[in-house]
Amino acid sequence: MSGLFSPDVLVALGVSASAGLATVLGSLFVLRMDRTNSHHLAIALAFAGGAMVYVSLVEIFPKSAAALGEVHGAKAGYAWTTLAFFCGIGLLVLLDRLVPNPHPDVAATSGRDKAAVARMSLLTTAAITAHNLPEGLATFFATLDDPAVGASLAIAIALHNVPEGVSVAVPVYFATGSRWKAVLASLVSGLAEPLGAILSYIVLAPFMSPATLGVVFGILSGTMVFLALEELLPAAKRYAQGRETAYGMVAGMAVVALSLVLLR
Repeated sequence: MSGLFSPDVLVALGVSASAGLATVLGSLFVLRMDRTNSHHLAIALAFAGGAMVYVSLVEIFPKSAAALGEVHGAKAGYAWTTLAFFCGIGLLVLLDRLVPNPHPDVAATSGRDKAAVARMSLLTTAAITAHNLPEGLATFFATLDDPAVGASLAIAIALHNVPEGVSVAVPVYFATGSRWKAVLASLVSGLAEPLGAILSYIVLAPFMSPATLGVVFGILSGTMVFLALEELLPAAKRYAQGRETAYGMVAGMAVVALSLVLLR
């Protein structure tokens, strides 16, 4: 296993950080506009969801099965990958129970009481920050194993993080009246992704093996699929005015598929 400051690890950390810091782009976009474009937001969310489902099932899940197959044999390796996949889903279900992940309606925040908005801004920032930790882990390990897969996943997560930056920044802005505090809140939320990558690497590096890597990828594929189905695609549907969700999802899959073909 490479050291923490090896070129491969630093590249993977940079990719994870770039995806996480897309939250800042969301905050800057919203704070410079009078209103958000729900049509474009729906497409972006669906695009990210489709991309994450595709890369999880087409690339990350098979990598898990291959790694575990080396250790346990093809049949048992596939069974362990399936178990890890649903364990990943279970982990996000547990996280949702412990820290609900709210996505407030941007258009509705301006009419709320300042104290209520302040409370919502803190809850939203904390929740999205917590949910960014496993995303950072996913991007980091995917890039460490295969930069092409990591880059595709990072693009999907970055698109997902732009509207998350909106969700963090707007309540903070209405609660404090400070644009800089709103941007700072989205920055802190985005930094959770490289932080999650560093912490996971430090914890897992001493135990890294094909079996460990296979389990990690199986869990990550489950978390990414669940995140897309439970959060991204329903949110896209709420903002959609027509068939943007279906079109955006297919476009996300197609772009990731093309990028994987070209980068191989």
